[in-house]
Amino acid sequence: MTSTTTRVLVTGGAGFIGSHLCERLLAAGKEVLCVDNYFTGARTNIAHLLDNPNFEAVRHDITFPLYVEVDEIYNLACPASPVHYQFDPVQTTKTSVHGAINMLGLAKRVKATILQASTSEVYGDPFVHPQREDYWGNVNPIGPRACYDEGKRCAETLFFDYNRQHKVPIKVARIFNTYGPRMNPNDGRVVSNFIVQALKGDPITIYGDGSQTRSFCYVDDLVEGLHRLMETDGTVTGPINLGNPGEFTILELAETVIRMTGSRSKIEQRPLPQDDPRQRKPDITKANAFLKWMPHVPLEEGLERTIAYFAKTYF
Repeated sequence: MTSTTTRVLVTGGAGFIGSHLCERLLAAGKEVLCVDNYFTGARTNIAHLLDNPNFEAVRHDITFPLYVEVDEIYNLACPASPVHYQFDPVQTTKTSVHGAINMLGLAKRVKATILQASTSEVYGDPFVHPQREDYWGNVNPIGPRACYDEGKRCAETLFFDYNRQHKVPIKVARIFNTYGPRMNPNDGRVVSNFIVQALKGDPITIYGDGSQTRSFCYVDDLVEGLHRLMETDGTVTGPINLGNPGEFTILELAETVIRMTGSRSKIEQRPLPQDDPRQRKPDITKANAFLKWMPHVPLEEGLERTIAYFAKTYF
């Protein structure tokens, strides 16, 4: 007797977003195979899931082929913060490109639907604001961020070519800044940076004058969007922006974190990194229309949960 339970592969499943996605899929009654090489993911992120009979974890690097039988694939494997993706830029590009080829080949073989976790970084330092999915972006192809930006852009190309050429059912989500519990405290991302610095009482480091903007989506909202995208019919391929359109300056975020932690940290300015985007704000019209999705967790509520996680886990 064959099982009717949907079998789902999550690459990067022990990462920050991946571990929350594994939880969401298990809650939906699915069997989950979590694959991770633990470069930026952590076993502690999924330790509480290991006793679940519908959950399995495998150590594997998706730059090498993987032979499993699944119905759906969420491809999240790739270091996503500048500190980590610039540590080994060649491997970052390989993870995006070779990883996409391997996962698309697997999807083609087992006839699985595959979702690519792409990124708002495909828009580069945008001239269009807010960013819509039909904007082609302004990306430096030879800069220090290109291993990630262009790697993800190439992965999108591969997804749509596999769809056109081999009829592989695809979904592409462009993820904007996401935050929440299980972020790596050393990943260099702005939310985790500010919270850790504030809890330590260290200076809060902002780059430039802090006027650059970002839009921050709480991880539970983001994961709900990914799940809804996978559940759409075959006519919905994306790309679809997933993010919170609430827009804040980096300085506003720093001041909010200081206030919410009760920290005595002072704000310290540093030079702006090369190719750092000046603006980030998703246009989520498509997500709302096709997925009936919009984020619900306000920034301060999400920060409260995230600060509590960092305070309990690391302090």
